[in-house]
Amino acid sequence: MNKQKLNNAEIEMAVAKLPGWAVQDGKLHKQYKFRTFAQALGWMVSVGVYADKIDHHPEWTNVYNKVTVSLVTHDLDNAISNLDVDLAQKMEELAP
Repeated sequence: MNKQKLNNAEIEMAVAKLPGWAVQDGKLHKQYKFRTFAQALGWMVSVGVYADKIDHHPEWTNVYNKVTVSLVTHDLDNAISNLDVDLAQKMEELAP
């Protein structure tokens, strides 16, 4: 998949279709909360497999049942790109 930097209008349209997501510090951002640590970790592994497949990896942290995600494309001058939106959509698809 080709990387394309998104303009503000494209970012706003994408965020409107991604429940709970927002732009924070120039990155797509969301915090997921799961029932258990195991569920959070399992979700991260599933997302990680997809992220590796598209060669686009999230900035994320996990504390017990919470996973905080920030998405930005570093090699496009730290801009939000189509890859960030694609990965956010996959995260939503895989979330319970």
